[in-house]
Amino acid sequence: MSDCGLTKEHRHTGDLLVPRVLRVRSSAASIDTVYVRMVRGQDVAYWQERSSILWEALIAHRVAITRHRPGVVAIVIEWELPFTRTIPAPDIPEQTDDVDLGAVEIGDNERGEPFTAPVIGGHRLVAGASGAGKGSVLWSTLRGVGPCIRDGIVRVWMVDLKGGVETEQGAPLFYRYATSMPTALELLTEFRDAMRDRQDDMRDQNIRACTPSVGTPVELLVIDEMAMLTAYGDRTSVRDALRLLAEVMTQGRASLFAVHGYLQEPSKDVVDVRELFTQRICLGVTAASHVDMVLGEGARERGALADEIPGDARHAGIGFVIDKGSRLPVRFRAAFVSDDNITELVQRCTPPPDADVIDLDTERGAA
Repeated sequence: MSDCGLTKEHRHTGDLLVPRVLRVRSSAASIDTVYVRMVRGQDVAYWQERSSILWEALIAHRVAITRHRPGVVAIVIEWELPFTRTIPAPDIPEQTDDVDLGAVEIGDNERGEPFTAPVIGGHRLVAGASGAGKGSVLWSTLRGVGPCIRDGIVRVWMVDLKGGVETEQGAPLFYRYATSMPTALELLTEFRDAMRDRQDDMRDQNIRACTPSVGTPVELLVIDEMAMLTAYGDRTSVRDALRLLAEVMTQGRASLFAVHGYLQEPSKDVVDVRELFTQRICLGVTAASHVDMVLGEGARERGALADEIPGDARHAGIGFVIDKGSRLPVRFRAAFVSDDNITELVQRCTPPPDADVIDLDTERGAA
């Protein structure tokens, strides 16, 4: 502390005042959070000015300093970056029996174990700056459920308002596909109506929760660059989209209707339904405030330094989720899915020709 300029001499007695460590919390094998009581006359800005000196003194990879409570700072120390190589795309399971819809493999965590995330039981929000690796999460998930798509146990409803540039290659996999705002609203309306129909059937049969099957498939709505749908369109369209999404996300769990949203800017102004997402993934973002917006208050302080992830290709796919048990951040890296990997997925898992697959934009153009 003295070498880094963080001690202070008492003005009357001349005693050396030294910041006191209150506790250390290890959120992962390579991340510690040290809670320190500052000496009087210091504030968090004073410490942040010396953060680069501190991390060199600690021989750490990175240090981030935030205010924990009055007089106490939280020093998040990242000792090393655990991912030194690209994670290869996960294998496509052979049969539907090999797929666990509650734990689909997306990549590896920092301990070298498979990182999995559920497709059923809630809704997923994935936030990350351009180039952060959102496509890796999207396509790894689809590879993980590939046989279920082929056999009609999972039906993918895709909305890509960037004109389909990044998803067109996988179009044969999609049950419904929309690349413009008008057709996206048609798709959302049909998705909501399908949920209502299934709820009616469940009431008639006295069923509280559906089981994934060909008769009651998982209806998975994937929205690439969600802000185009929920913030940047015309006011009437945005209002209608948010209303439809809110209805599905508050009622769809038991009937196996799930929403996966991907976006760059996670503020409330951009995603008004942000709090309805039950699972959240934060890849590399551009602002420290975005971390807590995605993962919840205090996530960055507990070690989720997503805003510190470099924005180059070597770090794409690295991100954080919050472990539901410990409430601590878990760092992971999503697998890299190449164009060849997507082609393999389409070749092996496209539903049969008689499946009811509709590209709403093509249909609208023909009309």
